[in-house]
Amino acid sequence: MIGIGTDLVEIDRFRTTLKRTPGIRQRTFTDAERAWADAKNDPTERYAVRWAAKEAVMKAMGVGLGAVAMIDIEVERADSGAPSVRLHGGAAELATELGITEWRLTLTHTESIAQAIAVAL
Repeated sequence: MIGIGTDLVEIDRFRTTLKRTPGIRQRTFTDAERAWADAKNDPTERYAVRWAAKEAVMKAMGVGLGAVAMIDIEVERADSGAPSVRLHGGAAELATELGITEWRLTLTHTESIAQAIAVAL
C-alpha cells in the first residue's frame, strides 16, 4: 500500500459553490462525470461525492489541492455500481512516479455529507 486518503464534503455548502461558480463543473469534472451527475434532478450529491473522491485520491498520493488538475482524476462506475479511479495527465504522471498501479475507492453520502476513501496500491 502506498497511501490512503479520505475526504468529506458538506452537500449544502457544495450546492452553494455550484450555484456561485457554475464553471467549476467544466474545470473539475469530465464530460462523463457531468453527464452522470446531471441525469439526476438534483445532481449536487453526485458532484459532491466525486469532489470528495478527487481530494481523497490526491491525499492518497501525498499531495493537496492544486498539485494536479482535478479534471485529471476521473471517477467511473462499473455496471455493478462499483466506483473506480482513472487518472489522466499530471495525475497519471504523479501516480506512475509514486509506483501506484491500482486504486480502491469507496463513496457514500447522506443528505448532508459526502465521503470518499481512496487507497493507492
